[in-house]
Amino acid sequence: MPDVMQLLLQHAFSGITLGSIYAVVAIGFNIVYSTTGVLNFAQGEFVMLGGMTAVTLAAFTPLPVAIAGAVLLAGLCGAGLELALFRPLRRHSTLHMIIITIGLSIVIRDAALHIWDEKVRALPYFTGDEVSSVRLLGAAISPQVLWVLGTVGLLVLVLHVFYRHTLAGRAMRACASNPEAALLVGIDTANMRTLAFALSAALGGLGGCVISPISMTAYDMGAGLAIKGFAGAILGGLGHPMGAVVGGLLVGLAESYSVLSGIPAAYKDATAFAILLAALFLRPHGLFGSPERESLKEL
Repeated sequence: MPDVMQLLLQHAFSGITLGSIYAVVAIGFNIVYSTTGVLNFAQGEFVMLGGMTAVTLAAFTPLPVAIAGAVLLAGLCGAGLELALFRPLRRHSTLHMIIITIGLSIVIRDAALHIWDEKVRALPYFTGDEVSSVRLLGAAISPQVLWVLGTVGLLVLVLHVFYRHTLAGRAMRACASNPEAALLVGIDTANMRTLAFALSAALGGLGGCVISPISMTAYDMGAGLAIKGFAGAILGGLGHPMGAVVGGLLVGLAESYSVLSGIPAAYKDATAFAILLAALFLRPHGLFGSPERESLKEL
């Protein structure tokens, strides 16, 4: 029995780690969706860009500087894409905008292939190395996993403070609640949309840096992360900030424990699709959402 408990706990740690990654992507989905109504399926590519850029910069700068540079570059890319594409096309239908984000995902992935080729890269462990681990109730957990969990927790706290206690955050909440009223009271809704894209891209870039030592970074990793992050956002309640975290964690745990249920490891990625379909059929507004559109005003 102790061995069984250790095995279950080990898979729980693995699932929480995966779920934390998906939660970061889901939060990015929610930030953009709540402010603009657009589902940004290029969100996973910002995770990839963050990891790849940090690896490149780390070759000739200290690791903290490389991570800061990667996050900044990802945020600038998100803002630039909104200014160049989404702002001129904002009068198009939501379906058109979603198709554009899917096309952007493909373009960014192909550009990354030409810049970094097909090699898999990774940042060094922030503390320790791949053989060092912390024992907890008989299960081993890498110190880098603690960095991932700590980063996600810090992001949630910082976002909560940002939306509650800063002028820009309150303006974004107003845009999410009622864009027309926000415009009438003098809020520049166009700039708020740009800020939403920049913020979600920067968060994705930071997530890519933190997970790079564990999962490695490759040019084609973004699409899978986008699907699983989207599944987490739908499960938690699209537009519900805290729901994204819970949904992402549940998707990660389900994926990890699916291996124990006898599902071949090669098919574990199908777990996210199964959860997504089940959520859409059984509770399309998510665990924490309501039938009406959720918004950042609930923060």
